[in-house]
Amino acid sequence: MMKNILLVDDSPTVLTSMRQTITRGGYAVEDCRSGEDAMKKLGSGYRPDLIITDLNMDGMDGIEFITQARKTGGCRFTPILILTTESGQDHRNRAKSAGATGWLVKPVAPQQLFDVLNRVLPA
Repeated sequence: MMKNILLVDDSPTVLTSMRQTITRGGYAVEDCRSGEDAMKKLGSGYRPDLIITDLNMDGMDGIEFITQARKTGGCRFTPILILTTESGQDHRNRAKSAGATGWLVKPVAPQQLFDVLNRVLPA
């Protein structure tokens, strides 16, 4: 069965390139341009196998989105990866505290992305 990945990023360019890469890997991709839109999608019953979210977004940032998503029944145990240009330990610690599973620094190479997806997605 094809795994579903939810991408959350306020950059159309990032959404397009990540969608193309992930789709080539054989995954189904849904995307949202904000944490608020992603919460609406999750609230409507959509249950991705994995979530990849940007850290710095207008409105609800990635940390706040993860905190909210973790309170949504079906997403308590969903792997959530942060995709960001930030690599500081402070950001990583905050993301981990909020419930992030892992961290990807932009730009992420396709092979590195698939290695991480293979590690965090249940078989």
